[in-house]
Amino acid sequence: MGFRFFAESHARRLGLEGYVRNRYDGAVEVEAEGDSKALERFLDALRQGPRMARIQEVRVSWMPHRGDLGPFGVRG
Repeated sequence: MGFRFFAESHARRLGLEGYVRNRYDGAVEVEAEGDSKALERFLDALRQGPRMARIQEVRVSWMPHRGDLGPFGVRG
């Protein structure tokens, strides 16, 4: 399983909204909203990643809830 689909699967199970996408610089960007405990569990999952992933760094920025992200999914 690839990282984006791993992230999508975990986010949906946790009831989060948002997206995951590849960036042009090779990084993966995730934006998620939801319950703070669910977000913490999501971050734990992202730090581990799927079996074949090589996670180098996870940067986190906490921002105010906007409520406009919609169901979690993979974007182009």
